Amino acid sequence: MIRLFLTRDSAALAVGADEVAQAISAEAQARKLDVTLSRTSSRGLLWLEPFVEVETPAGRVGYGPVSAEDVKGLFDGGFLEGAVHPLCQGKTDDIPFLKYQERLTFARAGLTEPVSVEQYMAHGGFAGLKKALAMAGAEIVKEVTDSGLRGRGGAGFPAGIKWKTVHDFTADQKYVCCNADEGDSGTFADRMVMEGDPLMLIEGMTIAGVAAGATRGYIYIRSEYPHAIETMKAAIAAAGAANWLGQNIQGTDKSFTLEVRRGAGAYICGEETAMLESLEGKRGMVRAKPPIPAITGLFGKPTIINNVLTFAAVPYILAKGGKAYADYGMGRSRGTLPFQLAGNIKHGGLVEKAFGVTLGQLINDFGGGTFTGRPVRAVQVGGPLGAYVPVSQLDLPMDYEAFAAKAAMVGHGGIVVFDDSVDMAAQARFAMEFCAIESCGKCTPCRIGSTRGMEVIDRIVADENRAANTALLEDLCQTMVDGSLCAMGGLTPMPVMSALKHFPEDFTRAKRLAAE
Repeated sequence: MIRLFLTRDSAALAVGADEVAQAISAEAQARKLDVTLSRTSSRGLLWLEPFVEVETPAGRVGYGPVSAEDVKGLFDGGFLEGAVHPLCQGKTDDIPFLKYQERLTFARAGLTEPVSVEQYMAHGGFAGLKKALAMAGAEIVKEVTDSGLRGRGGAGFPAGIKWKTVHDFTADQKYVCCNADEGDSGTFADRMVMEGDPLMLIEGMTIAGVAAGATRGYIYIRSEYPHAIETMKAAIAAAGAANWLGQNIQGTDKSFTLEVRRGAGAYICGEETAMLESLEGKRGMVRAKPPIPAITGLFGKPTIINNVLTFAAVPYILAKGGKAYADYGMGRSRGTLPFQLAGNIKHGGLVEKAFGVTLGQLINDFGGGTFTGRPVRAVQVGGPLGAYVPVSQLDLPMDYEAFAAKAAMVGHGGIVVFDDSVDMAAQARFAMEFCAIESCGKCTPCRIGSTRGMEVIDRIVADENRAANTALLEDLCQTMVDGSLCAMGGLTPMPVMSALKHFPEDFTRAKRLAAE
């Protein structure tokens, strides 16, 4: 029997993976060949999707990007034996994009079928939860604290401190909530976890529940992720059937249940308190803090809130120990982060590396530079509210503190690349426009400031009283930073001010063009 592998990830489906699967099955049947096709998670080589792998005695050999029209030629060319072909990428493990990564969270990517408990366990799954079930809650919290794990949603708050707060608080009910409302431009790692390795997220959340004494959990997924919602529900059912979820997990006195909740797609619900409001059936609007959700969270009860990548890191930490995880990284940024390469990039996809890798290494060594072949001019890191980093700072190490020192942020690890054709004044205006559209409207600096910001940028670009309007824009941005209730309004000035600082010539482009 010959074994083939093809991902069922949305990124592959969007470019015809299902059609390729049908073509492979039809061709194998017509040739009366004993071929099985396994629909796995994605390797993260998105520019090669649909990426088909063939199991050979030397290891898996990959072919991509494969279209349905390519399939007959691949069969004729002997790809079932791993033969050389224009689409052949060689042994998958030797592809440089993969070979030089440090995959802890995405170690199973491309190897397993997403909802198979058997395959998950065969590749180390549930080893962390098994250990956690035999530990006291405080011991689990200490392990997470020792790992140095910080929230991967953007703020970088130490996960151990948050977990300890909930653990130490006495309440008749506690909750664990996963913020899977991944809405930042250029990010897709959360989706890849939920579609490709959902049992890992379930394991991480269950460990959190056992640690804090919480018995119920919710995964809040945006409606734009229908495949993730479907896969998470199937995985929860499979984990429950195998007693890795539910009552008396694996015969212990620990119980934990999980539900998926579909969000309506509001960007603001990526903010933790707005997510809580939505989970409670209300309009997604931010809450004033304090009280913090760790003490007064979902339905007024102590609640651990982390994003997908944070929970997904926990099974490794419990299985291997906090120190093993902390051995990766630099400074106070410990462990690895799955970086997502997007925008104008030749090799888009997922790169998991320890903190400390530079922005330039990610873009050039892994990403291969721009898709257009033109020079890189700017890189936005951390989503639509992240700073625009100029090419002169590509030696910046991916580290929370190093980025903060440059008035930038690592955020969720999304990296969007722009070549030298980009208009940075337009990008600055887009940041204000995005905030104006997505603001929940609760606080004035965010609701009104973003709209006024667009107007001021328009006047600067139109060369109307430039000096005064530039000073006004700077003052407005500072007001939004100081006066906004949450990061939505507080961070919107970051891309605006970075564009103004690093690319001032773009704000006079219209005047120069008119003069030419």
